[in-house]
Amino acid sequence: MTKPIPYWHVDAFSTAPFSGNQAAVMVLDEWLPDDQLVAIGAENLFAETAFVVRDATGAADWELRWCTPTYEIALCGHATLASGHVLLGWDAELEGRGSVTFRTRKSGILEVRRDAAGYEVGLPAIPTYPRDFPEAEAMLGAVPVATHRSGKEHIGYTVFLFEDEAAIRALKPDVRALETLGTDQFICTAPGDKTDIVSRVFVPGGGVDEDSVTGSAHSVLTPYWAAKLGRDRMTAYQASERGGNLALRLEDGRAWLGGPCVTVVEGSFYL
Repeated sequence: MTKPIPYWHVDAFSTAPFSGNQAAVMVLDEWLPDDQLVAIGAENLFAETAFVVRDATGAADWELRWCTPTYEIALCGHATLASGHVLLGWDAELEGRGSVTFRTRKSGILEVRRDAAGYEVGLPAIPTYPRDFPEAEAMLGAVPVATHRSGKEHIGYTVFLFEDEAAIRALKPDVRALETLGTDQFICTAPGDKTDIVSRVFVPGGGVDEDSVTGSAHSVLTPYWAAKLGRDRMTAYQASERGGNLALRLEDGRAWLGGPCVTVVEGSFYL
């Protein structure tokens, strides 16, 4: 006998359908087997599917996990924002509150707050350090000005700095070649024309050739650009096909990413 699971398709960092980044949000009574979560992620075929279960420990309101179409990941910003959007409008226990907290397995307690632009999500600010990555640099289709990589605590993030937005938009990386380098995020960035910064993000090893609007990448870009610009607030645009704008701020070791969300589909997933 099949059982309905509450399901939402949300476009995060967007005011209207067909832009921003798509996420599925699914409310579970209890955790399903790990392989089943990944299989559902593959069935949804979004960059991420977020799964939430009420947190019985009292440490947070909900537990939260994320799966790409191929594996479970340690951190996802846009699907966390989407989960906050869903639960702040659906969970009767949160009625009248302006925020919701999530206990995660590898990224600690995360919070989504309502704000004037819609919502903001607080993620760990991930530092990067100057370090060449010649194998990846050769596959980007253009030569970066500089390369930074994350350390052992947050392995898997590489930032490639380019001269300007035109260079970012013109990139034609060999994503099949990048796929052979593992599940790293390849984050290409430059000063923006209409925003402080612009980026494109490629994660082919994670089943996402080019991500639409990547929250976790901006938890890297926020401290990176805060140091370069000498200020803790900035605007950002991810120049993917769908595209999306973010408001960024660095505060007490956390990267706060702000933007709206829109629900595209609400219904049930039958399992």
